[in-house]
Amino acid sequence: MPENPGIPPLFRDIFKNAYLPYRDPETLKSFLKIIDEFTYDHSEKLGDAFEYLLSVLGSQGEAGQFRTPRHIIDFIVSIVDPKKNETILDPACGTAGFLISAYKHIVRSNTDAKGNVTLTPDEKGRIAQNLKGYDISPDMVRLSLVNLYLHGFTDPHIVEYDTLTSEEKWNELADVILANPPFMSPKGGIKPHKRFSVQSKRSEVLFVDYMAEHLTPTGRAGIIVPEGVIFQSGGAYKELRKMLVENSLVAVISLPAGVFNPYSGVKTSILILDKSLAKQSDSIGFFKIENDGFGLGAQRRALDTSDLHPCKKEISKFLHSLRNREDDGTMSFDHGVVILKSRIAEDADCNLNSERFRTSVSVSSSYPLVPLSSVAQIRNGFAFKSEEYVAHGLRVIRIKNVQRGEVIDDDPKFISSDRALEFADFQLRSGTY
Repeated sequence: MPENPGIPPLFRDIFKNAYLPYRDPETLKSFLKIIDEFTYDHSEKLGDAFEYLLSVLGSQGEAGQFRTPRHIIDFIVSIVDPKKNETILDPACGTAGFLISAYKHIVRSNTDAKGNVTLTPDEKGRIAQNLKGYDISPDMVRLSLVNLYLHGFTDPHIVEYDTLTSEEKWNELADVILANPPFMSPKGGIKPHKRFSVQSKRSEVLFVDYMAEHLTPTGRAGIIVPEGVIFQSGGAYKELRKMLVENSLVAVISLPAGVFNPYSGVKTSILILDKSLAKQSDSIGFFKIENDGFGLGAQRRALDTSDLHPCKKEISKFLHSLRNREDDGTMSFDHGVVILKSRIAEDADCNLNSERFRTSVSVSSSYPLVPLSSVAQIRNGFAFKSEEYVAHGLRVIRIKNVQRGEVIDDDPKFISSDRALEFADFQLRSGTY
C-alpha cells in the first residue's frame, strides 16, 4: 500500500512500515467482515469510534507517552479558548487529541443559535493549516494522521520530529500551545541542543521551557506537568519556575493523583500560560480539583459530581479580571486562591505548591475546638498512669487497642465497649490521644 501510486500520499504515509498483526487467516477474515459492515455516512462518528479504540488500546509507550483523558483535554482547551484565526501547536501530540478538541471548540464557538456552523470554507481551510503537531514516535504520527483524517482533515500537518534535540523548527512560534508532554526521561537524560533558556536533561523541564519560549507575544498555553515541575528543588526546576512566574504563568490547576489511571498514578497539575496577561498582572491563580468526575481507582468509574465545571467558571472569572485589570491579589474562590507574585518570589525555590499559601483551615466537626492543655496533661515520653487521667475525667485509649470497630481495653472497668468509639472519636478530635 505505501508503494501503490494509485493511493493518495497521505495514505501512503499512514501505511509506511505498517504491518498486520494477524497470523491466523480466519481472524483477519472475521475482522474484515465486521469492518465491511460499518457505515461511513458521517466521518465525525467514525472519528469518535477511532478515538474510543485509542482509549481502549492506549497504554504507556516507550517514550513515556500515555493517553490523556478526553474530559481533561476538553477542560484545558475550554480555558485556553483557541480562536479560528490562531495557529495551534502540540509539540508532543501523541494521537492528536488536543488538536481535535481545539478544532471542535472552534466549531462550537462559531455555531449560531440554530445549530448552523458559521465558518466559511476559507476559514475552515485556514484552521486546517493552523493545526500542527510533532511527535518523536512514527506510530504516534501514524495514529494522529488517521485520527485527523477521520475528523475531516484531508491534509493533516503532523510530522515526525524530535522537539527537544532538533533545531529545524526552533524559529516557528504558535498562538496557542496545548500539550501533555512525556514525563519520562530516558536513562542518562536527554541531550538537547543549546538554544533552551533552561539547561536540563529532564524531559518535563525542557518541554515546558520549549512551549513557554515558542508562544507569540500574545500566545497562550495549557500544559499538563508532573508535580516535580511544581516544587522540585533542583536548579533547573527553580530556574524554570522563576522564568514562568516572570514571563507567562497566570494559573496553576492541581489535579488529583489517579487521573491517569490505569496507566500511571502520577500526581499532575496544569499550567496555564498567557504572555500578554502575565505581563500586566501582579498575581497568579492557584486552583485545586479534587474530583474530576471519575473515581481515582484503576477502573475510573463515572461519578455523579465533578469539580471541573465550577472550577472552570472560577478560572474564567479570574482570567477575565486580569484582562480588565481588576486583579488586586485579594480575590478568593471556593476552589482556589490568588497569590501575589511578590509573595511567591519570597521563596528562593519559587515553589508553586498552593498548599503553602492556604492559611484557612476547614474543619467539619460537631465538637468544639479547645486548647490541648485544657483537656490533657502534656508529658514527654511514653510512660503514664491511667489512673491519673481517669481521675480528671479523661481516659487514655491506646491506638493499638482500637480494633475492628471497637476498643479492646487493657482494663475493661474503665470504659464500656458500647461507648468506646464515642470516646475514641472525642479524643481524636480534641487532641487527647
